[in-house]
Formats: sequence, C-alpha cells, structure tokens
Amino acid sequence: MQRTIFEPEHEQFRDSVRKFMQSEVGPNADRWREAGIVDREVYLKAGEQGLLCVFADEKYGGAGIEDLRFDQIIIEENMRHGDIGFYINLHNDLVAPYIHKLCNDEQRDRFMPGIVSGETILAVAMTEPSTGSDLAGMKTRAVESGDHWVLNGAKTYISNGILGDLIVVAARTDPDKPHGISLFLVERGMEGFERGRKLDKMGLKSQDTAELFFNDVKVPKANIIGEAGQGFKYLARMLAQERLIAAIGFMATAQTAFDLTLEYVKERRAFGKPIGAFQNTRFKMAQMRAELDMAQTYVDQCVMLLNDKKLTAEDASAAKLLTSELEGRVMDSCVQLHGGAGYMEEYRISRMYTDARISRIFAGTSEIMLEIIGRGIGLDERKMN
Repeated sequence: MQRTIFEPEHEQFRDSVRKFMQSEVGPNADRWREAGIVDREVYLKAGEQGLLCVFADEKYGGAGIEDLRFDQIIIEENMRHGDIGFYINLHNDLVAPYIHKLCNDEQRDRFMPGIVSGETILAVAMTEPSTGSDLAGMKTRAVESGDHWVLNGAKTYISNGILGDLIVVAARTDPDKPHGISLFLVERGMEGFERGRKLDKMGLKSQDTAELFFNDVKVPKANIIGEAGQGFKYLARMLAQERLIAAIGFMATAQTAFDLTLEYVKERRAFGKPIGAFQNTRFKMAQMRAELDMAQTYVDQCVMLLNDKKLTAEDASAAKLLTSELEGRVMDSCVQLHGGAGYMEEYRISRMYTDARISRIFAGTSEIMLEIIGRGIGLDERKMN
C-alpha cells in the first residue's frame, strides 16, 4: 500500500540512511550478536552521517528539524537493513528528548554536542528488580546534601547498559509521595556508579542489556533534570513518543518478516510446486498483508499527530498495543510458513521471532496499554466506584 506521509526530501533521506545501514550496520550484525554488544564506533559513524538527533540545534551539530518522519525512516531502515540491536532509536528518540526538551541551556551546551556526534551514548534507567512497570514502587533513592544529591539503588533490564555514557536515572526524592520522583543525569565514571552483568536474553542478542548499581553516587545539582520531585510528570510527558517509537519499530520488523517470507514461499517447493501456490499460504500471506497495511496507516497518522503535538496517550498506547500484537502474529505465521527452516538459527526469521517476543512487554506491557485505553474511554475503576 502506498504511504502518503513522506515528501521527496524524506525519500532522499531514506536512500542515504539505507546505504548507511547496508554498509556500516548490516555486515556487522552476526559479529555483534556473538559479542552481545555493538561497536561504539557505529554511533560515531552515525553521527558523522547526521543520523543522531536530527532535531538538535545546529550549534550542537544537528539539523534543527523537529519532524518525527526523519526518525521514523532511520528506525525503519535500521530494522530492515541494519541490526535491531543497534539501539539508535533509544539514543535518538527516547533519551535525547529528555535533554533536548527538559534540560536547561547549560546542560544542553554541556551534553548535546557529544550526543549528536555519537561520542556520548545514552541510556535511561527506570526499571528495578522488584517493581517493573510500577514506578510508584520505586526503591532507588536520592537525598539532597549540600551542592549534590546522594544516589543509592539498583536498576535492571537497562538497554545500552554497558555502552551508555550518560544515563537518565529515575529516583525517589520524596518518600512521602507515591510520585515523588526526580530525574538525574549520571555520567560514566562517577564514583559509586557500577555496572553489573550483561544480561543474557531470549532475543536482541546484540543489544547490551545490563544491571546498574548506584552506591552513594554524588550527583551534582547541575545534573538534575528540571525540578526536583517532578520526574513522574516528565516521564509521563515522554511516554506517548516512546510508545509510538516502539510501534514504528514493530511495524518495520513485521514488514521485513513478511518480505522475507514472501520471497521464501515463492522459491520453496513442495509436492512439485512452490508452497506459495497453495491456498493456505496465499490466504495467510493475504491476511498479513491486509493487517500490515491497516496498522501502518494508523502508525503513520500517529506520527503526523505527534508532529502537530496532538498525539494522545490513548492513541500512542493503541499504536503500541496493536502493532506489538500484530508483530507477534506475523512472526509466528512467518516461522510456520518457513517450516523446519524457520526454526534454524541460520535463517533470519528464526532470530526475528525471538527478538520480537519482548515487544509485548517493554515500553509498557499489552495489559498496561489496555488499562490506559480503557481509562481513556471512561472505564476508570477509581472514578466508577
């Protein structure tokens, strides 16, 4: 289905991004999966190509263009021709906006040049071993002390946990308030900041996911984001974009799986003819094609709504819910249509299948998305009792 949201300049940009992913990312994917981490140099190369933080001010090395379509293209081309473990989307679209939108001029001047060049790799640390999606149950604490805050606690499942040079860390600063949370910028090398083991995962093998530990880390007051105690509000402000970014990635991987399978069923033969000639195969592929086109149209519309600052939490949650569930169904069908080959690690579809299982969990589980959508239509238990 023809997509209508892109202008000629977007398509030109897509061509350059595709070439970068095909030359600098895709050829390294196998090696990165074996190592369990991508090369730091790929961020530097992406920075040289202008692929990091397109929205950043020109004085920091960015293009000064706040148009999510450019980020959408980067994500799509990385998923198709690069490597899903290269978390350029986390760097660009989930963490950098905290510095770009919420930090003061001094902080932006200090951090944004390195973020745009790729010298400073970003991560965000919210999840804790015993809390998951429950931010109100956060145990990491920060206590004010003179010209700094003293940070103590642990975080887990942190993407870019090993590579990250600048970590946005959420910590409780007001123990008497369920949402008394503040956000801090923790830098590589700060005394008391330690990284635990690089976690072994079902999928996303080249993405470095780690535990982080904070033992009496002295975080300068110059490294707090916005106002103390307002962290929950800041996190909520960013969640709609985070979930839309996730949906963009889910659609790109689902479409890639479809393309791989379409090629496979045209070539693989059984009982004297291509398996694509069987009615069951045709119907399964047709069903996927229809659902992919429908979901892509919705996601594209959400991108335009975000550009216009009109994307609601409910719309973003719906995009995240529907695309992650669709991705799961597509991956399952595509593995089935590959037959035994789909279970073999040497086939990309096998790796994509395990990579995709996390999609219904991170950025808010499907169940959390349903809760948000349900409240948005007036079915809020707290208000109905």
